[in-house]
Amino acid sequence: MTAAGEVFASDVRIVLSTAPDAEAALRLGRTLVGEGLAACVNVVPGVRSIYRWREAIEEADEVMLVVKTTATAAPALAARIEELHPYETPEVLALDPTGGAASYLQWIADVVRP
Repeated sequence: MTAAGEVFASDVRIVLSTAPDAEAALRLGRTLVGEGLAACVNVVPGVRSIYRWREAIEEADEVMLVVKTTATAAPALAARIEELHPYETPEVLALDPTGGAASYLQWIADVVRP
C-alpha cells in the first residue's frame, strides 16, 4: 500500500487450500473471515484430487477454498489453516495476483485485520 493509501495487487494474496468435505471447508472459511484473516473465502465443491502421499498415488474428492487476504495477513492465515485443518499436511498456497479491480483490492485491504 502506498503512503496515500492506494492498494495494489501486490498487497493482496489469493490462498488456495482444500478440505475433505464441505463441513470442514465451511468451518475453516467462517473462522478465517470471522477472525479477520480473510476478506472472503469461496468454497468450491466437486474437486477431484490426484496426489502422491507416502509413496502411493491417491485420489480423493475434496472441496477447494479460495481465500482472499492481504500480503501482511497471509502468514498468520497460513498458520491458522495449519492449526485448524484436519489434514496432517494441508494445502496452503499463496499466490500473488497480477491485477484486480481497484475497488475490490481496496475492500480486501479494508476488511482484513492482520
